[in-house]
Amino acid sequence: MNPLDPAHRQTELLERGGFGYRTHVFRLPLDHAAPDGESISVFAREISDLARPDAPWLVYFQGGPGFRADRPAAPAGWIKEALKEFRVLLLDQRGTGLSSPANRKTLPARGDAAAQAAYLSQFRADSIVADAEAIRTALGSPPWTILGQSFGGFCALSYLSQHPEGLREVLITAGLAPLHGHPDRVYRATFARTAARNAEYFARYPADQDLAKRIARHLAEHAEFLPSGERLTPHRFQMLGGLLGGNSRIDLLHYLLEDAFPSPTGRAESAPALSDAFLEQVSAVVSYAQNPLYAVLHEAVYCQGEASNWSAARVAAERGDMDALADSFMFTGEAIMPWYFDEDPALVPLREVAELLARKADWPALYDPARLARNEVPVAATAYFDDIYVDHGLASETAAAVRGLKLWETGDYHHDGLRADGEKIFATLLAMARGGSAPA
Repeated sequence: MNPLDPAHRQTELLERGGFGYRTHVFRLPLDHAAPDGESISVFAREISDLARPDAPWLVYFQGGPGFRADRPAAPAGWIKEALKEFRVLLLDQRGTGLSSPANRKTLPARGDAAAQAAYLSQFRADSIVADAEAIRTALGSPPWTILGQSFGGFCALSYLSQHPEGLREVLITAGLAPLHGHPDRVYRATFARTAARNAEYFARYPADQDLAKRIARHLAEHAEFLPSGERLTPHRFQMLGGLLGGNSRIDLLHYLLEDAFPSPTGRAESAPALSDAFLEQVSAVVSYAQNPLYAVLHEAVYCQGEASNWSAARVAAERGDMDALADSFMFTGEAIMPWYFDEDPALVPLREVAELLARKADWPALYDPARLARNEVPVAATAYFDDIYVDHGLASETAAAVRGLKLWETGDYHHDGLRADGEKIFATLLAMARGGSAPA
């Protein structure tokens, strides 16, 4: 496609520190099965090494769902390693960042809740992959390399199912999605790993068990408000468990709890209120203002021909050990609960939409198991033993179902391994995809 074509606009190359930066905007169908219908805008950022301006493309699929691509100030981590061979395209998946953003301010223009839900049903991995393949064609690229982190790995599996002809090689980190089954099986597995991660955390910081219980009980008895104005409840405090999904963020959780009460003893009864420093930090973790689609579509990304019916909430109730005021405190993880849409101002206007999507049963298939079983595209992936978001057992099951997939199983990383040690992980997976073996 000609760069001057209004369906693809790009900026001039900005040169900085030996690297080139350019933005692209593509006009693409909302529904790729109806190419003459409504269109949306999809944004991507190109980063290249000026010494290799015509390097082959590598496309990065961000984790999520609902997160925009990273905005790097300078190449670092896996991007720095990738630029030794590739031009990197950081894709804002549809509905995120600058790609026709979908949120409480934009969605009402679609109409009522039913219309909004119908619109958002086009924002899963299958549609994201169709966008990417259309972008590859627009850029005139031969089959390209893709890297998918977390939900980005789900997208990679959809890409292998829908358009393997567009792929040179596929790298997946912490993102081997289950190819079949209800989301319930995901939460039964990941909640068990979350409980184990809590046990590991409180073994490392034993005093934090009592401190966490004090904070939860304080929140039950006193009205504490985040800087944005919404009340911090005990079960919302549990959401800080999202920090347990990282190699180093487990320690950040401890440092955060240290800030809870102004008293140097950390005793709730000696403090009139939680500190502003604590509430400010908590707000950054528990608010979905920056990524509402994460909450709205989180369970839908697993669904194929079935409704989620608030899977995480049902499985949590089934477990019976996730009460915020229980004798033994447990942090939760990234699971989405229906009460989020009653307490988070960014989500309250989307409550009815979320309910409709939770009850939607006619989701189309995301994967083609038969095509994956005869796959010919080189694929290398990680599966982390203690990942609390993408269960190792389910990931291993998927790896065995993709012909030729090389799996690197390790306990050295948690879910955010690519962020923690990106250069090594990227280089290792690329070498594996090209014939190397997984590290011993």
